Amino acid sequence: MTTPAKPSPPEDLDELPFMSHLMELRDRVLRMVLAVLVAFLLLMPFANQLFSLLAGPLTAHLPEGSSMIAIEVASPFLIPFKLALVMAIFLAMPFILYQVWGFVAPGLYRHERGKVMPLLVSSTLLFYAGAAFAYFVVFPLVFAFLTGTAPDCWCGVARSRPRPCASSVPT
Repeated sequence: MTTPAKPSPPEDLDELPFMSHLMELRDRVLRMVLAVLVAFLLLMPFANQLFSLLAGPLTAHLPEGSSMIAIEVASPFLIPFKLALVMAIFLAMPFILYQVWGFVAPGLYRHERGKVMPLLVSSTLLFYAGAAFAYFVVFPLVFAFLTGTAPDCWCGVARSRPRPCASSVPT
């Protein structure tokens, strides 16, 4: 009987010391942070437009004459910046995953590397497809349902079938 073939070891047969791994990890994390920072700086001039674009499905279903409100003092100023940061991470995700892959790949066997690459590509594509599906299909349906089931007097604005609000009922 023949013995089963052993998997081929990782290409780098010489092991690196622990500190070298930490230096490599630090370099890759810094590259990830730099990529997010560059994307954030590129998106900053468009922060208000991004907010308007992403709030579009909700504002389309609000009753006429109503608007979203800020419940914290700094919210109108900070929310577009936070949104720009989240969008920067969202857009930099392929580069971030590539850096993670670059750190992990040298420790994998050749047959393991071949299985991970299609998984990484398909996961990234499906992530972006899911985000697009949520924005174009799920958000409009959910916001239409939520605003459709709200009471007739909602947010201080009477809807198409006006009914007296508790605050406008004479005592």
